Amino acid sequence: MPQTAADVLKMIQDQDIQLIDLKFIDLPGIWQHLTVHRSQIDESSFADGVAFDGSSIRGWKAINESDMMMVPDPESAWIDPFMQEPTLSLICTIKEPRTGELYERCPRAIASKAIDYLKSTGIGDTAYFGPEAEFFVFDDVRFDQTENSSYYYVDSVEGRWNTGREEEGGNLGYKPRYKEGYFPVAPTDTLQDMRSEMLLKMAELGVPIEKHHHEVATGGQCELGFRFGKLVQAADWLMIYKYCIKNVAKKYGRSVTFMPKPLFNDNGSGMHTHQSIWNGDQPLFGGDQYAGLSQMALWYIGGILKHAPALLAFTNPTTNSYKRLVPGFEAPVNLAYSQGNRSASVRIPLSGDSPKAKRLEFRCPDATSNPYLAFAAMLCAGIDGIKNQIDPGSPLDVDIYDLSPEELAKIPSTPGSLEEALTALENDHEFLITGGVFTADFIQNWIEYKLDNEVLPMKLRPHPYEVALYYDC
Repeated sequence: MPQTAADVLKMIQDQDIQLIDLKFIDLPGIWQHLTVHRSQIDESSFADGVAFDGSSIRGWKAINESDMMMVPDPESAWIDPFMQEPTLSLICTIKEPRTGELYERCPRAIASKAIDYLKSTGIGDTAYFGPEAEFFVFDDVRFDQTENSSYYYVDSVEGRWNTGREEEGGNLGYKPRYKEGYFPVAPTDTLQDMRSEMLLKMAELGVPIEKHHHEVATGGQCELGFRFGKLVQAADWLMIYKYCIKNVAKKYGRSVTFMPKPLFNDNGSGMHTHQSIWNGDQPLFGGDQYAGLSQMALWYIGGILKHAPALLAFTNPTTNSYKRLVPGFEAPVNLAYSQGNRSASVRIPLSGDSPKAKRLEFRCPDATSNPYLAFAAMLCAGIDGIKNQIDPGSPLDVDIYDLSPEELAKIPSTPGSLEEALTALENDHEFLITGGVFTADFIQNWIEYKLDNEVLPMKLRPHPYEVALYYDC
């Protein structure tokens, strides 16, 4: 893969590539793109950027200050397999043309600043992140919202609700039972070939692939796995992951959603996120403390747990996120840590004795998050824990759901809604702006954007289930 601007330009020349697709991420976390002819790209483009109008990008510029610059990262180059014409894809960071500085509302720029902040503390120089994003594959998706109606409809050939469907013909018995979709072979697992194509396509684009499998829920829940990477790199890979999965599914006439809770009464989709800090080639999270962790790692956990209510405004940033974070569905709603216990919000994987494998897994996040913001926020919380030696308390090595109500009441829990998480962020964000990673303006803009575009619109609309509950009042 290319490493420098000169490498990319040589690749364009050698492969006679005519079109370059410049991708960048908006505030909520969706890739945007602009395709330019090769004549518009030269070595200066990788330093100065390519001009575009940022006024229509969600949560960004006003129309009177809309000129922005996309700065391509040469290490992110890959040939896009989903475009008919040979097209080189480059992931970009956004720069302010007036100052030459990185744009303070660019999520990828914020992720880069998080690493700069880590280095400035002297704690370490590298943060590794390994996200595990789950998703659903549906055969039919329909939804609408009008003044007098509201509905959604999703369907899957694997849906347990379809065991009596006459239109489908034979083989109706092989459908995953609710909460029993984890690892069945064919014919129950109908998505093997599609997942294999998704995984191998990711490998073609430079993502270090590991595995794929069916997930717990009925109705086509799946997960692909890729190796951990450095913070910005891992976020890039996650965006490629989502891009590949969605486009391969479209080829099969299907649709993918990373919504945390698209189905009622079955498991939702999370994004368990593994993380650790290194200094050069020295891992810093292995030691002689609980579960083979270092004291630094325990303090990092202390920071995650202390700031978790505010963190969730970035790691679980949608109203639907909190349909997943409810007790009873293996959801990590209790703010505790444990070795191997998947009912704790922070888990220390049983990964052997090697210090290089020692890490923690924050189980709250979901893939509606903007990964650059989510990873940066988690790192800031962990750094705060290390700097202030925040004690995470005692580990919880029992099944949380077997505890009595009295015992459970002593364990802090995650916010119950996006609005609660945004309130927590408003009250607790000093750890994010220390070191200049996030700005106070960014935090306020994020809160206002989420309240105005998601929380308030949800409050204004009658819910279909309310009609079932109350129409005959």
